[in-house]
Amino acid sequence: MRLATRVQTIGASPTLAMNARAKEMKQQGIDVVSFTVGEPDFNTPEHIAAAGIEAIREGFTRYTPAAGIPELKEAICLKLKRDNGLQYDPADVVVSNGAKHSIYNVLQALIDEGDEVIVPAPYWVSYTEMVKLNGGSPVIVSTKAGDDFKLRPEQLKAHINDRTKAIFINSPNNPTGAVYSQTELEDLAEILVPRGIVIISDEVYEKLLYDGAKFTSVAALGPEVKEHTVTINGVSKTYAMTGWRIGYAAAPRALAKAMANIQSHATSNPNAIAQKAAVVALTGDQTPVKKMLAEFTRRREQMIAEINAIPGLSCRKPEGAFYIFAHVASFFGKTICGRKINGSVDLAEVLLTEGHVALVPGAAFGDDNYVRFSYATSLDAIEKGMARVKDVLAQA
Repeated sequence: MRLATRVQTIGASPTLAMNARAKEMKQQGIDVVSFTVGEPDFNTPEHIAAAGIEAIREGFTRYTPAAGIPELKEAICLKLKRDNGLQYDPADVVVSNGAKHSIYNVLQALIDEGDEVIVPAPYWVSYTEMVKLNGGSPVIVSTKAGDDFKLRPEQLKAHINDRTKAIFINSPNNPTGAVYSQTELEDLAEILVPRGIVIISDEVYEKLLYDGAKFTSVAALGPEVKEHTVTINGVSKTYAMTGWRIGYAAAPRALAKAMANIQSHATSNPNAIAQKAAVVALTGDQTPVKKMLAEFTRRREQMIAEINAIPGLSCRKPEGAFYIFAHVASFFGKTICGRKINGSVDLAEVLLTEGHVALVPGAAFGDDNYVRFSYATSLDAIEKGMARVKDVLAQA
């Protein structure tokens, strides 16, 4: 069997692959501490789960409109107006099977063979692969720690050409936790909008902010910017609903219609039960979100302290999300437990096999000098896992 050329250039998600290895080791009886996936370890809040159960009991288990039930699309419009100052109609909204699916739909609707999409690095692992799957070319632009891992206007200008079709802006960012200010977004939009470049704004971590950081939705910068922006969000991170698989895109009407048509042929519709639960998530009691954020704040402080106390490790304080991007290049060229460390993949491997700690190498995010720790886990797990990291790295 000969596979399509497009799938021969991509690999599995490094994050999910590392998490799968950690789970496999756990099944073998090995005590593994996992700092891999971006998945809150909390249960879905009870009132949201109850809405899903009620949907089953009421028999709401059949096909729905391909782009989502009217009730959920209206709830999304209400949320966007309430939280982001954005005015959208339900016809501008497409509900999908997670924010990842929403991004894929956007690229399917936008990208022609040979189009380029700017991807600031460090980036979420799936951006580049989804661009390639849709016939486009990802143009990776490396950002600097000294710039808080944010794309600067002069960098952006240097990478735009006649083939540039779109750009990803992910704020708060996975893996760095960087949050763009309104001024920084305005500076980028001033370059992008006159050139007709579509901004794919991944805002799935918008509720996870620390130290007074302010969130700005790109589309809220003005009517012209909004016409060039697709806002991507979902319920997975904010409401601990990763397995429910509900994400959404708000876009200019023609693009939204195209995405809905694509989805109608690809998946029919998002999960009916999960859609009912998502309505309650967006419109119901938000107290559980605040409680989760308070716990993430405590975990963030502990993990930062633990990382910066280990010789050779260092990290910046993330303003958002629940990841820490730790600098590990000081270990390159050294030997740990008999293994030569040539990059972040080697370091992640030795920490897994020798320390039974799973994390994601920075190479997966476009910067080999780092590794990503997720603190979407308990304080006890953070303390235990970081003690193991310290012990393994002390052998360098």
